[in-house]
Amino acid sequence: MGDFLNLEGRTAVVTGGARGIGLAITRALIDHGVRVHVFDVAPGKGDDAAAYSFHQVDITDSAGVAKAVAALPTDVSLLVNNAGITRDRSAVNMSDDEWGSVLSVNLTGAFHMIRALAPAMRKAGYGRIVNITSINGIRGKFGQANYSASKAGLIGLTKTMARELGPKGITVNAVAPGMVLTEMALALPAEFVDKAKAEAVLPELATPADIANTVLFLLSDAARMITGEVIRVDAGQYV
Repeated sequence: MGDFLNLEGRTAVVTGGARGIGLAITRALIDHGVRVHVFDVAPGKGDDAAAYSFHQVDITDSAGVAKAVAALPTDVSLLVNNAGITRDRSAVNMSDDEWGSVLSVNLTGAFHMIRALAPAMRKAGYGRIVNITSINGIRGKFGQANYSASKAGLIGLTKTMARELGPKGITVNAVAPGMVLTEMALALPAEFVDKAKAEAVLPELATPADIANTVLFLLSDAARMITGEVIRVDAGQYV
């Protein structure tokens, strides 16, 4: 498997990589010989934290991102824009802050990261960028005007960056999870998980490891001819 994915010795940045899906991605990269720098607002807990380099970064802060990236090694060739938040409410009751904060983290934060890291990738003539979007950015979701808009925007950003960076040997793709059985999801009222299971065509829902495996593939040279794509990992919820 290691030879097939061929990631040994590379350097990655994972946003929101200290918990949830991001931590699963961080772990998977480390297992495949990648040096991982995690950008997150708070450090993770447990033994994993010793295996990666943690940087306390608010990705909505353009200057903060630029400063953190400038302090990284120059050989960062992998970027996973995973950081995301939700502030669910029906649109007519949604506050300016609930709208703005979600767009700032989920979409503008990803833009800040790409803008800061792309120059070095362009210079090296090599790079892999994966943005974590959502099936709700494709289909919409009641109570998620902010989240769905941010994740739909991320798809537009993915395709534009694929066009802009492709000539320099950089691929840019997106992974669109459905309901993923994270600790956060498992803490939800059972009806939410049950509804997702009812939508799915497979007998079980995705785990964080399922998302990480797809990200790993897209970051590897096994996917070197794939760019501008959105891959759903949702147990068939969208179908």
